Amino acid sequence: MIEGLLIGLSAAFSIQNLLMVIAGCLIGTFIGMLPGLGPMSIIAIMIPVAITIGDPSAAIILLAGVYYGAIFGGSTSSILLNAPGVAGTVASSFDGYPMARKGQAGKALTIAAIASFAGGSIGALLLMIFAPMLSTVALLFHSAEYFALMVVGLSAIAAFAGTGNVGKAILMTLLGLVMATVGEGALFNMPRFTMGLMDLQSGFSFITLAMAMFALPEALFLVLNPKRSAQGASGKIENLRITREEGRKIAPVIGRQSIQGFFIGVLPGAGATIASFLGYAVERNIATKEEQEEFGKGAIKGLAAPETANNAACTGSFVPLLTLGIPGSGTTAILLGALIALNVTPGPRLMIDEPQIFWAVIISMYIGNLVLLILNLPLIPYIAKVLAIPRNYLIPFILFFTLMGSYIGQNNATELLILVGMGICATVLKFADYPLAPLLIGFILGGMLEDNFSRSMQLYDGIGFIFDRPMTLGLLVIAVLLVVIPSFRARRAKARQEGVAEGD
Repeated sequence: MIEGLLIGLSAAFSIQNLLMVIAGCLIGTFIGMLPGLGPMSIIAIMIPVAITIGDPSAAIILLAGVYYGAIFGGSTSSILLNAPGVAGTVASSFDGYPMARKGQAGKALTIAAIASFAGGSIGALLLMIFAPMLSTVALLFHSAEYFALMVVGLSAIAAFAGTGNVGKAILMTLLGLVMATVGEGALFNMPRFTMGLMDLQSGFSFITLAMAMFALPEALFLVLNPKRSAQGASGKIENLRITREEGRKIAPVIGRQSIQGFFIGVLPGAGATIASFLGYAVERNIATKEEQEEFGKGAIKGLAAPETANNAACTGSFVPLLTLGIPGSGTTAILLGALIALNVTPGPRLMIDEPQIFWAVIISMYIGNLVLLILNLPLIPYIAKVLAIPRNYLIPFILFFTLMGSYIGQNNATELLILVGMGICATVLKFADYPLAPLLIGFILGGMLEDNFSRSMQLYDGIGFIFDRPMTLGLLVIAVLLVVIPSFRARRAKARQEGVAEGD
């Protein structure tokens, strides 16, 4: 390992590779800030550029920099405009955008930058230490375990529901699961619930749904509610620094979610999205009752948790990619294609046969996170000035990027009609106080849930896999506890309040 580290250090600190890290981070950050242009699109576009470089380690360092740079930068549009174009930054908007609306945009971006840097750096350190042994752990997870992991993710919906809104959150999650069934199914390559429309054969687009659930209702709210439009219109960007007390609050969150996010990222198919949702859910569930009330209204813990988890998971997703040749997410699937195009064979032999590539990529991740922090922290006052734009200009800006992001995602004009229709429905649901985040969670996890459940049913000829595989059963028990414990705590708190009222 020490010999590999020395080889990696000499490769990573070469002038060419340092330039590749900086270029990748800059491109990724810029692309991540634009709703609708995720890391998958830009990495696919840049593969021919990477191949022309010639040096496989430099090419992969460039593409990896774009990947975690896009996740890092994706939090900006989520926090400032409530328009998450990357799935991994959806959870960042739950508390990041309310902070921006309260005039704390600078502080929210600072917390996001620090949490992202810490998550990515700790993830890179863990990757360096545990990559060889974690590759064997990842092999233990089969379809049954992934199905159970998706159920754990869905069971955390209580974290996204306000007080007394658990029933509404469950209803919205079920609606998301139903929407995930539109298009070709996992068992049969036949279109379902498409109503004869060819454009729905591949299902609803995540980008379209994310824009319809978050960005479009926000623009309509700004039009319908002039008082809301007037908030936070000051040109002054204040509170860029976090206090010592706030630092003490988020430090344990960053520590926990760096580790949890990394290990979720290690599992092939899990990725940054699930890590960010679970990170948010875990931190809300273990918070005190007073802190729980703040989640969804601008809690610093609610922003630090998903930002840390998604960046740590990005780093963790390189474990199955480099050590097993299994992509951990859609983006790493494209990176796998790039590796093959560069005549590099990822797998258990990679760190033995080509240690300069394996270790250079890992060390460049730490350098990249440092570069991202140095680039982004000084720019926060200028980035946050987006909120100083008058609302009559900002509303068309949000609508333009929403429509552009949806159209670019599928290159299909029908997506715009779907976007507008869903956006109007989402606005009505928002007025009726229905949480929209559970719908998106149900949609994102629904496809993976169905695929893995179908595969497990085929392999075990029924649902016997639940009892035949102890890890699956254990994860399902955790899912049940995630539902039962918050309900139990709510009932106990209600009983205590009634007891106090009777005593009065």
